[in-house]
Amino acid sequence: MSAPSREAAMYEEFYGFVQSPFTLAPDPRFFYLSESHDEALRLLLQSIRRKEGFIVLTGDIGTGKTTLCRALLEQLDRTTFTSLILNPFLSVEELLREILLDFGVVSREAVRRGRVAAATKHELASTLHDFLLSLVPLRGSGVLIIDEAQHLSPEVLEEIRVISNLETNESKLLQIVLVGQLNLLDVLADAQMRQLDQRISLRAMLKPLTRDEVEAYVAHRLWVAKGNESVAFAPDAIDMVHAYSGGVPRVINLLCDRALMLGAELRASVVSPPLIEEAAVKLDLKAPEPPPSRWGRVLRTLRLRR
Repeated sequence: MSAPSREAAMYEEFYGFVQSPFTLAPDPRFFYLSESHDEALRLLLQSIRRKEGFIVLTGDIGTGKTTLCRALLEQLDRTTFTSLILNPFLSVEELLREILLDFGVVSREAVRRGRVAAATKHELASTLHDFLLSLVPLRGSGVLIIDEAQHLSPEVLEEIRVISNLETNESKLLQIVLVGQLNLLDVLADAQMRQLDQRISLRAMLKPLTRDEVEAYVAHRLWVAKGNESVAFAPDAIDMVHAYSGGVPRVINLLCDRALMLGAELRASVVSPPLIEEAAVKLDLKAPEPPPSRWGRVLRTLRLRR
């Protein structure tokens, strides 16, 4: 193909999108409820509202765990204080400070300097306990969500287990959601994590999208980014997106983003199989085995021409 033009580099402007429809940022506005995402979100909300202690959400790389977490936060009411930890490589003291900061108990300035910066683990945990107890008369609660939890150190996991014991006679004071890749289950199954593993009340898992869900996912993101129809993906192109991506949303985003860039260069109103094929080549995606479907013949023909 020819060198990318200005239209190709700025396909959002060419197609009239108000923003990129396939951004990799975990924007909850683009959150698509596939069957497994809908079930996971529903179960997490139910567990949090029942004030269950430990909740685990797992999924393969790129399946939308972080986006689901942000969508979850938007559905919690104002009586729920939340802390979303995106950096799992924290010490125990750093983790407790971040939680207190997110809950609004301390200020960023106090964390950087002064007494909070020098506070011990015991002092920080006691402050957290006192804050959570103060929520009881208000019927409030605290929710801690830790992303990429498979990277947490044993020391931090043990502290998380300890603070999960903060409770009244009726309910837990803090709900903890551990979010991570599939090997998080192996981490929790380790013998030294037995006490924590036994406290898990819910284990939810995100699955890749089916072919029909990929079609609905792509249409949803196009609609959110613009709200009308100036470009569409041909059914055969959706077949190829599903095959190349394996139904993983992050790979779908990369593939569709590049295909739209190529489509704008050609001033195309329909994203066709050749555009998906070219986008996959540029992204160095491994070609799937052609299935016995209508686009399989197209894909084989394209390869013969290369």
